[in-house]
Amino acid sequence: MAGHIAQFKILSCLLINLLSSICIVFINKWIYTKYGFPNMTLTCIHFIVTTIGLLLCERANIFWPKSLPLTGMVPLSLTFCGFVVFTNLSLQNNTVGTYQLAKAMTTPTILVIQRFFYSKTYSTQIKMTLIPITVGVILNSYYDVKFNILGTIYAVCGVLVTSLYQVWVGTKQSEYQVNSMQLLYYQAPLSATLLFTVLPFFETPWQTGGLFSGQWPIQAWALVLLSGLVAFSVNLSIYWIIGNTSAVTYNMVGHFKFCFTLLGGYFIFEDPLRLNQMLGIGMTLTGIILYTHLKMQEQNKRTIPLLKA
Repeated sequence: MAGHIAQFKILSCLLINLLSSICIVFINKWIYTKYGFPNMTLTCIHFIVTTIGLLLCERANIFWPKSLPLTGMVPLSLTFCGFVVFTNLSLQNNTVGTYQLAKAMTTPTILVIQRFFYSKTYSTQIKMTLIPITVGVILNSYYDVKFNILGTIYAVCGVLVTSLYQVWVGTKQSEYQVNSMQLLYYQAPLSATLLFTVLPFFETPWQTGGLFSGQWPIQAWALVLLSGLVAFSVNLSIYWIIGNTSAVTYNMVGHFKFCFTLLGGYFIFEDPLRLNQMLGIGMTLTGIILYTHLKMQEQNKRTIPLLKA
């Protein structure tokens, strides 16, 4: 019974993360293309809303804070800032297809980091599932992706920082013996403070296009607030998923987001969707299904001896 409850919690959190992650891509893309809202300012607002949300959760006794060392939280907060800023810059400067293609490269990057720096190994079958996923993603975007130098730089930086960040989330939760909310409770306000201190050097709030320039209509502010609330859901679910499964599992589920986001780009932003892209979606989904099946088999093999003992 306990196993079924745990599986239900994992599936529910994966669904929440899936829906909120897809929504925030299109909300942010709309904010950038329709209103030209500054990227780092939007990211800082996300951190502030996440901090407020966690304070409310703590007041409601949903979780209890745990004291954590500042020296251990600063590197995680810096990578969190880089993760969100660079991925948003990639979304702002690339097409939706290019943005998602770059994000798909996070999974093999995580495997490399965990293999060479944390001595974590994966079965050959698990590694083989990356082939149809990667080929499917590339095929999906082959006729649609148009790289530019600036967008490529942001995309590459986003992949590297995101991979490191997601690995550290899992290791820090294990190292400090904290849950997702306890870790994010300290990391979100620290990330907001770090980003706020450098914000004036990149996006002057009072100049044209800045936060206080007075050019933003009420619709833009409503979308910014909605984006912040969805970002809180995304951040919290990311921590919970990685802490209770793995960074690789999170990224494999992320490929579902790729497929749905591509369809959303077709209907909302009128991105082309051709036969070869549909074939790519099929290959990506096949790889995800194979990965999930193999992962569940490995987990069952580890669980059965424990039950016998």
